[in-house]
Amino acid sequence: MNLRDPNKRAVAAVIDEIESGDGREIVCDLATGVGKTYICRALIDYLAEQGVRNVLIVTPGRTIQKKTLSNFDPNHPKFVPGGDFDPVVITAENYARGRVGDALHDPDALKVFIFNVHLLTKPTVKTSRAAHQPDEFIGTALYEHLRDASDLVVIADEHHVYRSEAKKFHEAVRDLNPRALVGLTATPDKADYQVPGRVVFQYSLAEAIADELVKIPVIVYREDGHNDVRTQLADACHLRKVKEETTKVWAEQNGLPVVNPVLFVVCQSIEEATDAADVLSGPGFIEEPGAVLQITSGSKDDALAALAGIEDPDSPVRAVVSVDMLKEGWDVKNISVIVALRKLASETLTEQILGRGLRLPYGKRVGFSMIDTVDIVAHDSYRKLLADKEALLEHVLPKKVSSAEVGAKIAGASAGGLGKPLLPAHGEFTGQGMLNFTGEVPINDGGYGGSTQSAVVMAMAAMEDRLTEAGVEQKQSQTTMKPVAGAPSIVFPSKRLLEKPETYSLEFVSSSSATEKGRSFKHEIEVELRKVALNATRNVDGGVSMVQQNLKSGTATQQSWPLSKVREDLEDRILNLPQLTLTHDEVEHAQRIVKAFLSDAVETDAEDTTPWQEARAQFALTQLEKLVVASFSQKLAKTEYEITTVTVPPPIQPWPGKTMSKMQIVDKVIKGMGYTDWEQSILPVVHFDALSTEVKLANLMDVSAKVEWWLRLEARGETFIQLESGSRYYPDFIALDKDGVYWLVEGKSNSEAGSESVLAKKAAAEVWAKEVTDLGQFGTWKYLFATEAHLGQSSSWDTLLTVTGARD
Repeated sequence: MNLRDPNKRAVAAVIDEIESGDGREIVCDLATGVGKTYICRALIDYLAEQGVRNVLIVTPGRTIQKKTLSNFDPNHPKFVPGGDFDPVVITAENYARGRVGDALHDPDALKVFIFNVHLLTKPTVKTSRAAHQPDEFIGTALYEHLRDASDLVVIADEHHVYRSEAKKFHEAVRDLNPRALVGLTATPDKADYQVPGRVVFQYSLAEAIADELVKIPVIVYREDGHNDVRTQLADACHLRKVKEETTKVWAEQNGLPVVNPVLFVVCQSIEEATDAADVLSGPGFIEEPGAVLQITSGSKDDALAALAGIEDPDSPVRAVVSVDMLKEGWDVKNISVIVALRKLASETLTEQILGRGLRLPYGKRVGFSMIDTVDIVAHDSYRKLLADKEALLEHVLPKKVSSAEVGAKIAGASAGGLGKPLLPAHGEFTGQGMLNFTGEVPINDGGYGGSTQSAVVMAMAAMEDRLTEAGVEQKQSQTTMKPVAGAPSIVFPSKRLLEKPETYSLEFVSSSSATEKGRSFKHEIEVELRKVALNATRNVDGGVSMVQQNLKSGTATQQSWPLSKVREDLEDRILNLPQLTLTHDEVEHAQRIVKAFLSDAVETDAEDTTPWQEARAQFALTQLEKLVVASFSQKLAKTEYEITTVTVPPPIQPWPGKTMSKMQIVDKVIKGMGYTDWEQSILPVVHFDALSTEVKLANLMDVSAKVEWWLRLEARGETFIQLESGSRYYPDFIALDKDGVYWLVEGKSNSEAGSESVLAKKAAAEVWAKEVTDLGQFGTWKYLFATEAHLGQSSSWDTLLTVTGARD
């Protein structure tokens, strides 16, 4: 049947345990999306080969039951091929009909019963059950017929549903007294792990991710405080639309069938589901006829039929809104975005929801992130999900077993006997070769962790030992360093600057200064959707380590404000400053300032036709207020200068000494240490002096889609601005954005930002940037001065430009 490796091992473990046929109950704990269906079908073939002729598959609901029936239908897309035996499939509807009815009395016919567990439960005073009623054709009740079958084996799909606390379900299954009861589940009941030998196989979601058998979950969130339902749904629709557009192009370029990405929304109640479906069907969301499908316990057959065809390329469905009905057993491959509006009540429910989007559209990873990932929109609960990420991915991992061992087990089974179990009991499971960090693990774009430096050093030493044992040679130390391939050289114009202070009151806030400040708001400000992938990798020794990877941000949706409201709010903000006394003159000054502020920020006077998105409007309020408050002590610079040009970086330079990955930056930077693994740095190795400013700036630039390259400047190199006092100012970075603009970037702590010397450097650099740009021969230069406070308000490069006032 060409089973995947974990499925082979699961089948071997089950065979080993049920070989004696003594009625024992066992459980396979297998991650969602790996293929429990194939394990079920392979077990049936094994049982048939051993002479078993009665197999009962118990399902917990009609959705899973229909899916299971389709697995045995050769004309259905969900059919599982490769079996040697063609069973007679018996359901509650067909057991007394023709060939099916005859097979019940044929001892040689392989019979697979597929029954909903509700059918098997005992009748009560108020309810009757057909399976417990005598049947004229069978000669007894169907339930009794099953219990009397001496070779009956029960396969319990979603085994956790039949836990001991669910008394009726528990009794209905176990009172059949089968030769063996095999439970298959991705979320086993915790009580099963308390029974020695009950869980015979475990394959965690972390392992499935590491082995590339499922998609990579990506937690998507925004940090602007908007976590209402409409915002979450709007962002989810935007993410789905982007995936639809990009995957269509990718599929056509690669000659593969187009897969339509679908949004899956999980709600708390039918009322909440109806409200969500109404929102999605409204303007600004999906807006396609028949594109939103609501599925609840009361859904009609036409809705269920539409659900069954959701993977069809011609299906109009782009969003499925559900309560509890689809939390397990619904196996489709084109769920690409998930929104859980209900509170995630337990770890089990969390993985069941996540599991709906884990299956790979083409059966394997294709190397295109839009297809290989599933986005979970979690604006209000992302912190909890990230904090509980190990529980979410079932981070209890066994040591990997070789394919050779699996082959020996399978071969032994077909020969009539098996040796010892492939895997130890659950209590013996250990995580092999895992690097455990507290807090967030910095990955790729240099997030911040909470581990101590000593822990990192110990982890690195342990990894080196494992690599040495595995025969992996360590790289020899380097002697020289060059810029990364394709990186540009930058001509830096050095210049002398002179400043002259001038103090303002509100009356003297010039219209020109307000106009200049307002130019920063010509364009909308994107609100970022932050993305954190919960990935996993195999270690040298076969164990699994989980990694948290910060991905490039997406774009969030925003509300819009009419320009008339923006104008009114701006005037109210500066008129209500505590430094001012409200007078008629002050009102006129406020109107003048706001008019000047907006004069270059809008393209038309038709206020109602030019709405502003919320982020731009909110930042305009704060920035205009800062302009007015700063006018009391603001310094304006006038300059004299001469220019010297320096080309950086050198084409070759000495290797900068010791290095480590930026992922190992924890609670401080090590002076003299070179940090590597950057995406957009011109140099492969970068040194830092400050974690709270320089490292944060580097991380923002390194993941921004709007920054092409960035360069860390030497602290005492040739790239300086000489002040009129004779001292030299050495900025921290140069960044080159996608528009070809050069940014001179400086980061300062809050305590230093207000010092006289720092302010002098800042003013000098601002004037320098304008004048060297006006010369025309050095391109466009701008200056970005960022404090810890600025960086604390900024989740992206785009936001930082606005917060600092650096944007035109």
